[in-house]
Amino acid sequence: MTKHYALSAAKREQAGKGVARALRRENRLPAVIYGDNKSPVTISLPAKEVGIEYHKGHMFTTLCDIDVDGEKMQVLARDVQVHPVKDTVQHVDFLRVNAKTKLKVNVPVNFMDYDQSPAAQEKGVLNIVRHDVEVFCLATNIPEAIDVDMSSFSIGDAVKISDAVMPEGAKPVIDDRDFTLVTIMAPKRIEVEEEVAEGEEGEEGAEGDAPAAEGGDEAKSE
Repeated sequence: MTKHYALSAAKREQAGKGVARALRRENRLPAVIYGDNKSPVTISLPAKEVGIEYHKGHMFTTLCDIDVDGEKMQVLARDVQVHPVKDTVQHVDFLRVNAKTKLKVNVPVNFMDYDQSPAAQEKGVLNIVRHDVEVFCLATNIPEAIDVDMSSFSIGDAVKISDAVMPEGAKPVIDDRDFTLVTIMAPKRIEVEEEVAEGEEGEEGAEGDAPAAEGGDEAKSE
């Protein structure tokens, strides 16, 4: 079941940069609610509470029960504007959702039990290609994560989306290929040792050739 968080909002009649700056001076943020074939509603929200939820890292995958002057709505954050220097939230766009709303959402990937794998025993290095995957799902059933059991993989393997356990009701937006989530590489320590060994062999060969070269010079001088 999709988790929820709650916010209290107030309607605002005016918009524009001046209004937004005035709201921020009062520790509030401008926001808008749209979708579900209804007119957009401009609102303001408490900056501290929104900042806390945003920095938890779940706003785009967790439903919000928002109370706008006593009117309750179920929404999902679709866009958050952040200050480029202070990293504080400046504006939020919310989408109204219901039990029938289908949408695309990025869901994080959990790479599980890697420490039990043959690759881990050989100190393999994970090269993560995708930290999250965009999926189609119901707004009321957004998965928390996509789990991948890594316990059977070895160095050199490429783990694909087909190796993941897709949450019920969710499917990847990319459906025309079995795309890669992570590859497992040999540890760099081994590669360095091999390069050093090859270099030593080359040096020995050069030293072995030296007398022949000197002999050749002497023969020419004679």
